[in-house]
Amino acid sequence: MIRIEVPGDPVAQGRPRFARRGKYVSTYDPPKSRAYKQQVAIYARASMASREPFTGPLEVTVYIYRRIQSSGSQRLKQAKLDGKVWPAIKPDLDNYYKAITDACTGIVWHDDNQIVKAYIVKKYSDRPRAIMEVEELEEEQEI
Repeated sequence: MIRIEVPGDPVAQGRPRFARRGKYVSTYDPPKSRAYKQQVAIYARASMASREPFTGPLEVTVYIYRRIQSSGSQRLKQAKLDGKVWPAIKPDLDNYYKAITDACTGIVWHDDNQIVKAYIVKKYSDRPRAIMEVEELEEEQEI
């Protein structure tokens, strides 16, 4: 198993942007999403060290720790830190997951279709970060 921790505010995958180039239209990542994916890739390479990308089926667990907003009472802030209040706010959980897993393609695994089990948790923290744990699963025997 490997563990990748990316410090700082997690960034969700943004909607693709479109640009007209003559009679063609191309799509690209928003700059904020692209910069975050580059940051995730740096930490993924460091965590993998000299290991080759995984080749088999994978189980991935992603923990998103969001910054606590400065507005609100001290009691509400403490409840968020204690895990009594969940961040049921935008951006969506799957957009965080998409940004992190896309950045790891070719570094941690060959293709993200290798992920067969995924767990994603979004919480508040006074130390915003994203943590991803990747475990290679054994191939199931055919019946």
